[in-house]
Amino acid sequence: MHRTQLALPRTDGYETEDAKQVLRPLVREARAQRSEAERARAGEALAVNGLEAVGDARCVAAYASRSTEPDSGPLLEALRARGTRVLLPVLGPGLNRDWAEYRGADDLAVRAPGRPPEPSGPVLPAEAIAEADVVIAPALAVDALGTRLGQGGGWYDRVLRLTRPGAQVFAMVFDEELIADMLLPVDDHDVPIPAVITPERWFLLEGSRFQSDALTAQAGGLTPMEQHTER
Repeated sequence: MHRTQLALPRTDGYETEDAKQVLRPLVREARAQRSEAERARAGEALAVNGLEAVGDARCVAAYASRSTEPDSGPLLEALRARGTRVLLPVLGPGLNRDWAEYRGADDLAVRAPGRPPEPSGPVLPAEAIAEADVVIAPALAVDALGTRLGQGGGWYDRVLRLTRPGAQVFAMVFDEELIADMLLPVDDHDVPIPAVITPERWFLLEGSRFQSDALTAQAGGLTPMEQHTER
């Protein structure tokens, strides 16, 4: 089921974190309206596109999704089935966020209130992300410049700086969370995301039709739909 882009309010004039606090609940509310059947279909499509996107990566750092997020479960299982090493975030010592290896869906459990499911294996340091050929990060939305609206903890922005040179980084979102008609609020410490995976496609943002249409439309004061009408 294709949905139109989320209609998010402009947050010009807000402090950056205030602007993010305005946008996050709107995306979460929209996600909560999606039926279980829709989420299941999206998860299967994400697995197909995700496998193609990561190619022959030997190690992938990904995430275990929560109930309303784009379902990463089918992709995690597909990666494990073909022998790819998969790292997932875990709550480490002293409330640090670290990694552990994915051993299958039956090994995942919610180990702290409000946290995503986590594997039970030995905890690896945050720096273990440097072992990944590909990183798949969660996001609430992504704009044409790769600005990622996260959940608000800031951990991914810190850990993404530890990826090894040449590693490919993707954000995984629903298609309607690709924001074309405005730029999302960004802090100096936010790490831009160069590529995205959605249920309908995967692509690099740089030079993409999505990016060029969005930025051209914004520069001309048009929405992407109005831009196409003008052509």
